[in-house]
Order: sequence, then structure tokens, then C-alpha cells
Amino acid sequence: MRTMTELHTGTPLPQKVSKPAVRALHQHGIFTLEQLATKSFKEVQAYHGVGPKVLRVLEEALSAKGLSFLTD
Repeated sequence: MRTMTELHTGTPLPQKVSKPAVRALHQHGIFTLEQLATKSFKEVQAYHGVGPKVLRVLEEALSAKGLSFLTD
């Protein structure tokens, strides 16, 4: 079984992401950009609390780390 520290190892989500969006991402097991990169844009877009502004912030953060959303 993995520890909480192991689950959160990686690049943290950007500070600009709203608290409701962070809660939504956490509910879906996303705590780092690396975990976010395992999801598609459409999947994350469907999460309650994740709007267009947050999606832009997340895309920019992923891009800055050489990552991206999965292609649909």
C-alpha cells in the first residue's frame, strides 16, 4: 500500500487554482501535475468546480513542465 507522501510526490498543482477546483481534483485522485497528465481535458472539464479559467491555468502549468492532458 502506498503512503500519502508517495501519492503526493511530484509537481504540486498551481497556487492559482481555486479551492473548489482543488477539491474536485483531489476527489478524483489528482494531487500533482503528473497525475493530472493521466487525464484528458474533457474528463477534467467535466469535474464540478473546474471552469475555463482553471483549465487554462492547468494547461499552462502542464506545458511549463513538458506535460499535457491525454488526447481524447
